[in-house]
Amino acid sequence: MAPQADHGLLHVRHNVLKEVARLAFEGNLEEGVEYLPERIYPGPLPTYRCCVYREREITRQRIRLARGMAPDHRDNGNIIQVMDPACADCPSSGYLVTDRCQNCVGKPCLHSCKFGAIDIGKGHTEIDRHLCKECGQCAKACPYNAIVHIERPCQSACPVKALTYDEYGLAQIDEKKCIRCGQCIHSCPFGAIGTRNHIVPVIEAIKSGRHVYAMAAPATEGQFGKDITMASWKKAAKEIGFTDFIEVGLGADLTTASEAIEWLEAFEKGEPKTTSCCPAFVNMIHRHYPQLEKYVSTSVSPMCQLSRMIKAKDPGAMTVFIGPCVAKKSEILDQKIEGNADYALIYSEFEALMYAKGVTLEPVEEPYQEGSVYGKRYATSGGVTDACMRYLQEQGKDTAGVKVLRVSGIKEIKKALDQMKKGTLPEQFVEGMCCEGGCFYGPSAYDNSPRARLTREAVLKQADSRSITGNLSNYDLEGHHSHREIAE
Repeated sequence: MAPQADHGLLHVRHNVLKEVARLAFEGNLEEGVEYLPERIYPGPLPTYRCCVYREREITRQRIRLARGMAPDHRDNGNIIQVMDPACADCPSSGYLVTDRCQNCVGKPCLHSCKFGAIDIGKGHTEIDRHLCKECGQCAKACPYNAIVHIERPCQSACPVKALTYDEYGLAQIDEKKCIRCGQCIHSCPFGAIGTRNHIVPVIEAIKSGRHVYAMAAPATEGQFGKDITMASWKKAAKEIGFTDFIEVGLGADLTTASEAIEWLEAFEKGEPKTTSCCPAFVNMIHRHYPQLEKYVSTSVSPMCQLSRMIKAKDPGAMTVFIGPCVAKKSEILDQKIEGNADYALIYSEFEALMYAKGVTLEPVEEPYQEGSVYGKRYATSGGVTDACMRYLQEQGKDTAGVKVLRVSGIKEIKKALDQMKKGTLPEQFVEGMCCEGGCFYGPSAYDNSPRARLTREAVLKQADSRSITGNLSNYDLEGHHSHREIAE
């Protein structure tokens, strides 16, 4: 589920998405959105901010994001955007003197500061935030622990220190550092950070009669209850108007078949290799460890594998990924891999489509399975490794001596990549997932609680035991290309 700071904001975000989707399906988007902020917040009294006029302006910017635009006239191209009216007035990060200050005679805090930021003040010490460099020496020196460090939730959530603040205290995203993981989005109690949505072009494509395929991530199973299966999603997608629905577990099997062989070839050459299915992990290497890019697997992600397979059979088709991952939007917009999905939606965006068409997820008796259980388990840490090792065994390959490090979460990833950079990593391969525990725990998950994890296991036990090799033999893969081009 969303972090606690985000619970009160979900209905605000989702309400805008649902209304934009409804208007788009009705063909009344341009005229309807003009008055939507006033309809949602009629006033005259505010609902949650200082005044109804700020609420309406924030809503206008949310509408722009819902339409795939930047929230205002500034557009840095990032899928993650800051809405200034929602960000304004958030307390600045820094050190703060609390009431525990005893105004002691020794003034150790005063003498510890090298920047002249400490003032004796009236009654207790004060810190000039304009002079403070946030070195923390004053807090260490205080014998009463009266000085505390206050950090904005969005800043503390960012694993790569990509968030800074301008002179007005408004959040700024450093494009050269941001890995598009989305951790900052649900950590902001004001909902000031959001992503560009692509529900409108998806709706327009469906309405035009174009073939549009929905593809749900393996992480989907278990998040919506034990009775909601991939068959439930297939039924809902077709009722919305999608041409068809295919689970991305099949794409995971395709990735396994190519990446496993790539691992073995690298092992025989004595070269290291990393996985490539987590776009935030790939972005992490690209922006923070560029010297390791040559070791990233060239096998495209399960999303891209399945999209290529669909488009090979249905030229001109549009493919839409659905899952809990914000970084998948980055894989499409930033990495621009040939044949990749055209759009990526998080669950709340797909729910907006269902709302607009009066569709709900319902239990379906008829079984539906496209991927092996190994492909389905790509959603949790270690799943890629297990699948690759299994595939090599199915192919009769010798995996003795092959060592893989399974890491999830930025802290573990940094440690592994630092070792790889130094050449001291004992394992030959690194399976990296930026979300702790894997994709199932993505920033936009519907329910990633321990209970949902148990539900997921119950759902996966219902899957048949088909092998990866046997599953892929059921599909025509002639001409299917599983790798991305490497820039020279």
